[in-house]
Amino acid sequence: MSLTYADSGVNRNERDKAKKGFVSFEETYELCKYGEPIKLAYNTLYPVGDKLNVKTCDGVGTKVMLAELADKHDTIGIDAIAMVANDAIRCGAEPLAITDILDVRESTPKLLNELKKGLIEGVQQSNCPLIGGETADVPELMHSLYHINCDCVAEVEKSNVVDGKGIVAGDAIVGLRSSGIHSNGISLVRKALFKKWGGAYEPREQPGELEQELVLEALEPTKIYVKPVLHAMRDFNVKAAAHITGDAYLKFRSLFDYSPGIGFEFNNFNPQPIFKLIQEQGVSWNEMFKTFNMGWGFALVVPKEEVAGVIQLLGEDAEQIGNVVEGEKITVEYADNKMEMKF
Repeated sequence: MSLTYADSGVNRNERDKAKKGFVSFEETYELCKYGEPIKLAYNTLYPVGDKLNVKTCDGVGTKVMLAELADKHDTIGIDAIAMVANDAIRCGAEPLAITDILDVRESTPKLLNELKKGLIEGVQQSNCPLIGGETADVPELMHSLYHINCDCVAEVEKSNVVDGKGIVAGDAIVGLRSSGIHSNGISLVRKALFKKWGGAYEPREQPGELEQELVLEALEPTKIYVKPVLHAMRDFNVKAAAHITGDAYLKFRSLFDYSPGIGFEFNNFNPQPIFKLIQEQGVSWNEMFKTFNMGWGFALVVPKEEVAGVIQLLGEDAEQIGNVVEGEKITVEYADNKMEMKF
């Protein structure tokens, strides 16, 4: 049996075709008050005074279904904050303010208080206030108990923008350890692992080498990388930064347009045990590396002579995970396989 992301209801190819005509709104850029926006690989910056701002928005998708399965909602807010704060720092911007949007089947003090705990923990980790938001009761729209999204506004000096340019063969890729699944590929996680959705295990089982119940392992909140990454960007020549989320290692292809002629080779992985459980349910290694972070949640591209200093600054959660090579390709070496990542 071969299990893919498309089998869980997320077809990358069809999604990509649909998004090509939707995600670009450049025809509206003339409405910018202070000058033309700057489009980068992962962010679009817009001028505000003598600085540049970026705005990110995201949610945690069907991870809320795992929270409902576990009846545990006090960490999902961390995920919501992480997705937008980690996205904002890719260009070197420091988060300034976050807002949340919460659609619920029914507002109750217990549920909202639990969600608030995670949101507060998330903004503390990102060193950024949550300044407002919106909560709406929309029972007729909700198949799950709730849906949560966040927005983040961040700011960067023009001279400090990390723009993905100037990457050359021989540069190094430094990875920061993930906490596990994070908040991507959850539809495939559910279909592979949880009996409720056709998978292999009950939520409270503890299969393989897991150190806690399966549903709690899958709920482990997304790491927030704001403080260490911005510190590294201040002290070292970080040429590019990637938040390893949807499409996983395919994500690095976005840098090809900013440093033409380069590719990426990844050769250092030590994924958490939950990834092995997913793969054992018929998911190919190639599909795994197109869908999941496989143990690395964030990555920095730096000159090879700065690798040791960057890793020393970032600490034990950082390692060199690959190299920049010639040729516009992305390859992954793992489990005696060398795979070229193609969409």
